[in-house]
Amino acid sequence: MTVRFAAGTAGAAALLIVGLTAPAQAVTYGTPTIALSASYLSGALGGVGDPVVNVTVGQSGADASALTVSASASSKASVAGTGDVTVTGVGAVRQLAVAARGLGYTDLTVKVTGLGGKTATKTLSYAASAAVQNPADARYFTGSADASAAVDVGGGYAVVADDESNVLRLYDRSRSGAPVRTWDFSSQLGVSKEVDIEGATRIGDTVYWTGSLGNNKDGEYKAPRNTVFTTTVSGSGTGTQLAYGRSYKKLREDLVAWDTANGNRYGFAAGTAAGEAPQQIDGFNVEGLEFAPGSTTTAYLGFRAPLAPAVPGGKALIVPVTNFDKVLASGANAVFGAGIELDLGGLAVRDLRKNAAGQYLILAGSWAADDNSDPYALYQWDGVPGHAPVKRADLPTTDPGGWEAVVDVPDLTASGARVQLVTDSGSADLYGDGTEAKDLTHAEWKKARAAWFTLSP
Repeated sequence: MTVRFAAGTAGAAALLIVGLTAPAQAVTYGTPTIALSASYLSGALGGVGDPVVNVTVGQSGADASALTVSASASSKASVAGTGDVTVTGVGAVRQLAVAARGLGYTDLTVKVTGLGGKTATKTLSYAASAAVQNPADARYFTGSADASAAVDVGGGYAVVADDESNVLRLYDRSRSGAPVRTWDFSSQLGVSKEVDIEGATRIGDTVYWTGSLGNNKDGEYKAPRNTVFTTTVSGSGTGTQLAYGRSYKKLREDLVAWDTANGNRYGFAAGTAAGEAPQQIDGFNVEGLEFAPGSTTTAYLGFRAPLAPAVPGGKALIVPVTNFDKVLASGANAVFGAGIELDLGGLAVRDLRKNAAGQYLILAGSWAADDNSDPYALYQWDGVPGHAPVKRADLPTTDPGGWEAVVDVPDLTASGARVQLVTDSGSADLYGDGTEAKDLTHAEWKKARAAWFTLSP
């Protein structure tokens, strides 16, 4: 403003206002907004690359980069405190990570502070599982605890099956976190209950999946478990897609008829009888599926039960299906070759996988255990009947979950060959509250552990 006195004016001076500029109007800021990509998060003590949560923030009248995000409170700091929360990024979307301090659960208050001192909060419910051996080699596939079979699809990704549902999940093998994509083929299979998927293998663009073929744990026959089906793979890595192929639902009956015609050598009729639980030494339960050396027609079915003979120290059983391709392609009744009996130190087949060079790895475990209460081991085999497998490793059993799946087989002649295995953690008490993982309320807290092992020469 410019002010001048008028000349010759008597008495009080008169003011002439030559110019006046209005003051700038004050900026008004709205209440900040905050959203979490997930309200539940799981981590592990000593975990490497645990899952993160995206935090999206905003405020009217302010640039998102001017906002700050932090953890302002924890309901149980002994599990994870505010100082154990790290937020990275500067834009509208930040990444929040938690480093577990102790076993259990805590609710973390996540706060955004905007301009004008205005704030908003959200609650993140966090669960921390116990430390495991070699945590740098461990990753956690969340969304399900009951991993049962896995197939590599290239680009560092694998499709993992679940024996408690019919959902197939695509995971990044190198990272912990939720599946990138899921498929549920229940409607195409014509089932409403789980197939109890236990084995899988891939030939070209076709993945073969098998149910356990056995009774349920109460000894009841459930038709969906007597299912073998195919999916067709297109793409790889994050671009992987699966399409439903065909199914066959009489393999169990074919196996029983074959064994009966051959003098009930393996007791399949008795093992499938009403009231017979599958996880008995003389039970009936398929968990491995792989093709014979150099073949795209003969598939090996690896049995968790029975042992052959069905006594402690008995041998593991593999039954060849010599027309497996036709069984799925046209519904032809299965034709079988002579049973293959392998000395796995009294253990049974929990998974069976080969590489392009025809080198097999057998994941061996107890016919009984659902967890880590009995030994597990890896055996190398050449797939030839009559040739003995060779133990390559004893697997650790101090951590939660039972070893269940081999993702793929490396070159077993190479020094430092590493193999990735996946656990079924469904019956594990992951968070120390007595709740089995399969019964947890939130999918984000359910998880199977994948671990890399270096095989000794």
